[in-house]
Amino acid sequence: MVVVMSTDVTEAEITEVVDVVRAVGGDAFVSRGVSRTIIGLVGDVAAFGMLNLHNRSGVAEVVRISVPYKLVSRENHPERSVVEVGGVPIGPDHLVLIAGPCAVETPEQTLAAALMAKSAGARLLRGGAFKPRTSPYAFQGLGEAGLRILADVRAETGMPVVTEVIDPESVELVASYADMLQVGTRNMQNFALLQAVGAARKPVLLKRGMSATIEEWLMAAEYIAQRGNLDIVLCERGIRTFERAVRNTLDISAVPIAQRLSHLPVIVDPSHSGGRRDLVLPLSRAAIAAGADGLIIDVHPEPGIALCDGDQALVDADLEELGVVTRDLAALMGRTPASATGRTAAEAAERVPEAAKSPT
Repeated sequence: MVVVMSTDVTEAEITEVVDVVRAVGGDAFVSRGVSRTIIGLVGDVAAFGMLNLHNRSGVAEVVRISVPYKLVSRENHPERSVVEVGGVPIGPDHLVLIAGPCAVETPEQTLAAALMAKSAGARLLRGGAFKPRTSPYAFQGLGEAGLRILADVRAETGMPVVTEVIDPESVELVASYADMLQVGTRNMQNFALLQAVGAARKPVLLKRGMSATIEEWLMAAEYIAQRGNLDIVLCERGIRTFERAVRNTLDISAVPIAQRLSHLPVIVDPSHSGGRRDLVLPLSRAAIAAGADGLIIDVHPEPGIALCDGDQALVDADLEELGVVTRDLAALMGRTPASATGRTAAEAAERVPEAAKSPT
């Protein structure tokens, strides 16, 4: 932190600032220029903040030069981190694809979506058992029954599970089923939840709040890290702006900025950004080209009857193109792409029984 003194500052005012800083355990270094005097502070920035220095006599400006998010910052951790989820690495040398249904509806629908995702090269399975929705009348998820479905699908496909947790009370339950805990956009600043998932010792996927600045996003990650868990993956999912042509505006610049400021992996959610199927692939290309460490994408075998976000869920032809995009662009970016394994998308879709085509 640097304190810039006013042009007419007195020696007594300079001494007063130095003394109060040293009184809280910090140190102060005075540098006198031709027209300005500045005081460099070294120590606990939080303690300095309590001193209300900017209101003291003779002080013109207080400038913070160290970041408040110490644990997730690259200042203290210069090398970018790799987070492993069920043996799948997420980090600077890889491009990971996380895909699956936005919401778990039935065992058949979830398995079909997982097989479709795997055919496109997905290594991790996303699926919502708990769904915080804007409307109280919208589908809220199956709860623990949905978690059991995800665990069964993981056993059949071998894909580790990423699923959302919505309150501190359910962290232990969700952690008992999931390989990675997701904190959604509406909960990015639910500080009690952030502390709870930090203490759960499971990798965490932290989505950016729809109106959050990048610093607020990183501060939310700091809450998790402060509980001893640095296995955090940041997810840019679009922010709320004045534009109504899309569901959210994908802030593609957040990817390189967050990677410069933090050592944590950064992935992108092109599904929730655009909110439309035709935008998912173009936004995926943009995300990979910007250096994203992965993508998280909605897949559904029957989007027309999906109980949640069917308009943005990818289908067979889209998934085939997605596999090509992630493979080819990953190679151009010097990354190891997720290998396409399992059945083709068409074969996976054929496995959808009639029960999966009913929303009940």
